[in-house]
Amino acid sequence: MSGSGGNPGGRGSGGQGNTGRGNTGKDGMGQGRGKGGPRDNSRRNAQGRERNRGPQRSFTDNAPSQRTRRADPARLVAFEVLRAVAAEDAYANLVLPARIRHHGLDKRDAGFATELTYGALRGQGTYDAILARCVDRPLDQLDPAILDALRIGAHQLLAMRVPAHAALDQTVGLARAVIGAGPSALINAVLRKVAAHPLDEWLDKLVAGETDATKIAALRYAHPEWIVRAMRQSLVAHGRSADEIQDLLEADNAAPVVNLVALPGLGNLDEALEHGAAPGELVEGSALSSGGDLGRFSSVREGTTRVQDVGSQLVARAMASVDLGGPAGGPGDGKAEAWLDLCAGPGGKAALLGALAKQRGATLLANEPAPHRAKLVSRALAAVPRETWQVRTGDGRELGTEKPGSFDRVLVDVPCSGLGALRRRPESRWRRSPKDLADLGPLQRELLASALAAVRPGGVVAYVTCSPHPAETTAVVADALRKREDLELLDAGAALDAVSLPGKLDAGHESTAQLWPHIHGTDAMFLALIHKKAQAQATTDQ
Repeated sequence: MSGSGGNPGGRGSGGQGNTGRGNTGKDGMGQGRGKGGPRDNSRRNAQGRERNRGPQRSFTDNAPSQRTRRADPARLVAFEVLRAVAAEDAYANLVLPARIRHHGLDKRDAGFATELTYGALRGQGTYDAILARCVDRPLDQLDPAILDALRIGAHQLLAMRVPAHAALDQTVGLARAVIGAGPSALINAVLRKVAAHPLDEWLDKLVAGETDATKIAALRYAHPEWIVRAMRQSLVAHGRSADEIQDLLEADNAAPVVNLVALPGLGNLDEALEHGAAPGELVEGSALSSGGDLGRFSSVREGTTRVQDVGSQLVARAMASVDLGGPAGGPGDGKAEAWLDLCAGPGGKAALLGALAKQRGATLLANEPAPHRAKLVSRALAAVPRETWQVRTGDGRELGTEKPGSFDRVLVDVPCSGLGALRRRPESRWRRSPKDLADLGPLQRELLASALAAVRPGGVVAYVTCSPHPAETTAVVADALRKREDLELLDAGAALDAVSLPGKLDAGHESTAQLWPHIHGTDAMFLALIHKKAQAQATTDQ
């Protein structure tokens, strides 16, 4: 979110299977008051400032009581999702599709609702800073529903090419329909103030006189200050320049493309490609979806084609492809391999691993502690032949004791802050705090220790997080290596390059690997491949 063309809501789809409409306006008016539009320079006050920005900033002449009294369905969907996120701690990517179906939105309106929802959530911090200058009381004294309506209105006015009069009229109509006539008058007055300046001017006002680069970036790119600092630290910790922070924050604010994967040996992408999807650029068997209702594809309904970020595809394939020695890359004794997904919910990586295990004659145990998420894992694996996999419901920290040395390959995708997936989960940036890093650290270490106990000598553990923060990545791995002499790091960057399309990824040749949204176009996935030395080698080393 910046004044130099940045868009807090991104353009088009929010990455959840609904095609966006770019920044075209709703209500049949595609030429909204976007940045760079024509201005009527003759309308200036005594100080030479523009009082009216021209036709594209016109408002209706109707009094609030004469304006729309109904809630436009697309805007109502966005409002309902924001309310669920704020009041119920819900995840937008889970609530939004259900609300779209509930209100029966067509493809065009679903795209508008998607862009509005994710844009308002991504830009929340910056919009709140703007709204604070337009409201005569602290924002925390406003009814939360009123604040959500204001955020929806602000995003339309400042970051979508919706005509100002339509954004104002429809947002006030939404408020009248679902909140009440009294609050609608307040919303009308506040949004008129918001509409007085385009986004770049508001951003300049917010940072005027500010010298702290972190605060400036937080306001311009709609990230909490602590996340800006954490991301800058993460870049440096993983060998990149701190100067990349702007590109990284901008990538977080870009609406992600929907990534598809065909389960190897079970599915194909023919149907998706026939309907406008493009072949994936990083890994074989993937595609970039053109959006829309993916449920219309029979392969998606059957589960043989799945929505999965390409970063997740890569780390799962990398673990499955490590050469452990023995026949055809299998275990040294020639027996069928046993694989473990220690933290399997909701099942995306488990499904891909299950398909790969089937191809290689291996079996997969998928573990998930929460019963309702374990059911999601079973559902995700349903397309894989049943003899290949089993789902266990239980604490993954206990598996190392229950089944020591039982698995050839273990994936431990630990619970983390999710800082690497902020573009797909826009509400997370406002929910998380530095305390989460401290709270999650012990759990991450315990799960990795369990995985290392569960893997056999000669096997490999893939430690994965969807976060680039060193407290969740390299620090956790380093602690594990310090405690044991029978462990060594494999070249994770080379493993990722080996399973990607030739010359496309360039993850490097490092002991651990970090993917980045602004470099690789993936979520910021971290991968460490930890090899447990065979007993004879471990004894020699000691």
